[in-house]
Amino acid sequence: MADRRRVATVAALGSAQTLSWASSYYLPAVLASTIAPDVGVSVPTFFAAFSWAMAVSALLGPYAGRAIDRWGGRPVLVATNLVFAAGLVLLARADSLAGLLVAWTVLGAGMGAGLYEAAFAALVRLHGRDARGMITGITLVAGFASTVGWPLSALLDAQLGWRGACVAWALLHLVVGVPLNASLPRAAAVDGGVPADGPAGAAADADGAPPPRHAAAALAFVFGAAGFTSTAMAAHLPTVLQLAGASATAAVAAGALIGPAQVAARVLEFGFLRALHPLSTARLSVSTHPVGVVLLLAIGAPAAAAFAVVHGAGNGLVTIARGTLPLALFGARGYGARQGLLMVPARIAQALSPWLFGVCLARWGTGALWLTAGLGVAAVVVLATLRPSASTAVARA
Repeated sequence: MADRRRVATVAALGSAQTLSWASSYYLPAVLASTIAPDVGVSVPTFFAAFSWAMAVSALLGPYAGRAIDRWGGRPVLVATNLVFAAGLVLLARADSLAGLLVAWTVLGAGMGAGLYEAAFAALVRLHGRDARGMITGITLVAGFASTVGWPLSALLDAQLGWRGACVAWALLHLVVGVPLNASLPRAAAVDGGVPADGPAGAAADADGAPPPRHAAAALAFVFGAAGFTSTAMAAHLPTVLQLAGASATAAVAAGALIGPAQVAARVLEFGFLRALHPLSTARLSVSTHPVGVVLLLAIGAPAAAAFAVVHGAGNGLVTIARGTLPLALFGARGYGARQGLLMVPARIAQALSPWLFGVCLARWGTGALWLTAGLGVAAVVVLATLRPSASTAVARA
């Protein structure tokens, strides 16, 4: 019975996350080129507004995490559906740069309190150290957000126009998102998050050994480096592959492999890799991109598909590591607030990376990949300074 309830929680939360990602983070890729000229701004300016939303989400994340620690994920996530709906309606009504910025400010607030980190915190608030398998589960479901969101946004744009598409997404938050998040189990409100005698245990290891003092800074750097690379590739991958010699068709075909590679890696983590400590999974996740870069730069266009698969697999695993590694090292007490703080550098890096990597790409061509590869190698080195103890293994739910 308990297992059935957990499956239902994963299905509901994963589906709600699919909606939230598809209608916010993945929205600009399809609608930017139609929204920008209609509002009277350039496409780069539209993406600058989106970057502003990422910065807003970084600032709000710790506060949202603290709220989840105290009241649980259900009320916070339901509220974010309302925020997303309001932001999408404001976007539909935007007719100037000012209106665009207001809309993306509201959407940024929704992203700060309603995407993966909030979902992870909601699961940890309910299940403590037993949440590892459930965290993987929701990333499996929501891993199809772009697969669902991009075609649906394009279809809505074709049928209703971009303003109608934004309103339709807003309605989906009210009609689908609110009931899904409202179906989550209720968590008792406590001061300071998980109670001392709760299921989650203390922040230190069971043997009383605290994590290394530099652990939080280490994870913040690793997640920031991974966030920069992930967003840079999401924005520029076709260009990167074409600069490496691939045709436009081959570049698009290779890029289409990233989504399946992410999901396949998460399935692997749910099975074989669950036997590993999350620290080992994190090390593997950040090492794949540098390997892919070496293949692409050494072989050229014939390695485009291999680069996409290797990069995508690592990207899929690092999403899970963002949820499970802080839980393994620090425990469940105060998890939401800590997670929000750890992700501030990552979200700032995500906001800056499309522009910064684009500048590097214009100057250095494929040589810009040494920047992202270097970040990956640095992340591996930083993670090597952390050591798991026997008691930090997260229960395999």
